[in-house]
Amino acid sequence: MNNSTAHTFHIPVMGLGFTIDTPIKVAKYGISSVVSIMEDHLIEEMRKVHSKNYNKEYNPISAKDIDRRYKRIMSYLNLMNEIVQDQIVELRKSDFTENSELTKYFSLLPEETNAKKLYRRMREMKDTKIKRGMQKELKSMVLPGSIDVNIMTKLDNTNLDENGNELPEIYSDAKSALKGFALSDLSSSIIFSAGMNPKLFSYCEQFDDFFPNERGEIKKKVILKVSDFRSAQVQGKMFAKKGIWVSEFRIESGLNCGGHAFATNGLLLGPILEEFKEKRDELFYELYELCKESLMKSGRNPMLKLPSMSLKVQGGIGTSEENDFLTQQYQLDGTGWGSPFLLVPESTNVDDSTLSALINSKREDFYLSNSSPLGVPFNNFKNCTSELQRLERIAKNRAGSPCYKKFLSFNTEFTERPICTASRQYQMLKIKEIEESNSSPESKQKQIYKTLEKECLCEGLGTSAILTNKGQLSHNLTAVSICPGPNLYFFKETYKLKEMVDHIYGRANILTKINRPHIFYNEAILYLDYLKKEIEDKSEDMTEKTRVYLQGFKDNLEKGLNYYSGLISTVKENSKIRIELMASQIESLKMKLNKLEVVGCTLK
Repeated sequence: MNNSTAHTFHIPVMGLGFTIDTPIKVAKYGISSVVSIMEDHLIEEMRKVHSKNYNKEYNPISAKDIDRRYKRIMSYLNLMNEIVQDQIVELRKSDFTENSELTKYFSLLPEETNAKKLYRRMREMKDTKIKRGMQKELKSMVLPGSIDVNIMTKLDNTNLDENGNELPEIYSDAKSALKGFALSDLSSSIIFSAGMNPKLFSYCEQFDDFFPNERGEIKKKVILKVSDFRSAQVQGKMFAKKGIWVSEFRIESGLNCGGHAFATNGLLLGPILEEFKEKRDELFYELYELCKESLMKSGRNPMLKLPSMSLKVQGGIGTSEENDFLTQQYQLDGTGWGSPFLLVPESTNVDDSTLSALINSKREDFYLSNSSPLGVPFNNFKNCTSELQRLERIAKNRAGSPCYKKFLSFNTEFTERPICTASRQYQMLKIKEIEESNSSPESKQKQIYKTLEKECLCEGLGTSAILTNKGQLSHNLTAVSICPGPNLYFFKETYKLKEMVDHIYGRANILTKINRPHIFYNEAILYLDYLKKEIEDKSEDMTEKTRVYLQGFKDNLEKGLNYYSGLISTVKENSKIRIELMASQIESLKMKLNKLEVVGCTLK
């Protein structure tokens, strides 16, 4: 565990708005969380809301300002930092009364931390003078959780000036967001997700905070969200060669996660974590030598001591036993708990209607969709209001969305300037093209369905934050999109923050209504279903390249299941978790996998 953090878990980024102000809610308890900084319209509205809530001065940043994106992002991050620092000051001034925030801070801590051990001794202490001294020491140990930010590297559109002319690259979506973080007061981390963006990574070199200062300290740290070891190694080297140290690799399940899903080529989480465990030291020293050499050549300050490099995992964790098993078996530094916190109103922004729909959901309501305009599979929820709105628009022969924010405008099939595939403009043009084609009626129907499946995420993924904070809605659009991981199905109530944290640390169990299989099984069945659908979808247009890909996917999945069979016999005597219960389930998955035949792309 990293001694600079109070907790062994973090709350990952969720959507555009669900964790947009989570640091204000949980950082005072030492809990780190991640904010999306891609949607500057939403960020500006939230800055206005929280400036009013906390009596801070608010000066609006005009949409006409050429530097509006980085200024809005920087100003909001500074505001959150100021609010959290104020909260910590007040916390340290308060007393250890039964229901105080200070008492809550220490009650939430994991049991094995030095601060929690001292807190327990303090409560049992009878000597008043010694007790006061212990309380003073405890107050000095209060640390805020980190206010980290996330950039999805693929969202890097070129922006335009007032006259419709393209602005220079530094004004693009991702680069201006990076600038906003880099120039903020924060001493925290930026998480780069969704793969490589060499130009964005190179832009980091423009900001000194990403490099060691004269004391060897790095104010702005880099975290890479990755789905396998190779990705970590390739991207880590890209940064190291620039003299930028990657302080953490955040390993996320390819399919058992929320939001966009980047399926690995059949590689399952267990084998991936095993590879990180085996090659961790090799990766560390390779990156360290590259980084040290680069800093020396560039004349920058050196790292005065060996830096730390954390490994954490997220995606689909649901019990304290799983949490402990993963960290102990694979020697990890922590875990990320995302979707379950959507049911904790104290920590995230989910409107009442969506909360009710999530609580009363069925398993099939959580599904992997093609609704994202990015063209990447997207974990969706059938009963959200944005889905109802999408169907209503189709029924009224008004398919598609008005496109105001244009963050996902990448398509140039019909227009010179990129437009979004969820927009009304694109869908009308695309459907017209399909209807005028020579395709069969069945093929036309399939193509139209795929076209109409796209939905506006720029608006929908931020709306809930505005609704719950009573802010000003963009163009009065009230429909909410939400993208939980399938793991959320097993959580069937709203929870207090303390209930969820106690569940994570094994002090309570909130999963009493549904029998929940192990995380490894849950992920494996997602991959099996994914492969089956891929085979079905590609059966009509099979190429040799596709056949090789599908066969490789199947082979990797088979290796992963065999790994789990071996793992069960290895750990069952030494682990708290009753992982041996997976044995029959894994064998069942092996039988199903063997029935899938890739050659000729048919199903036996």
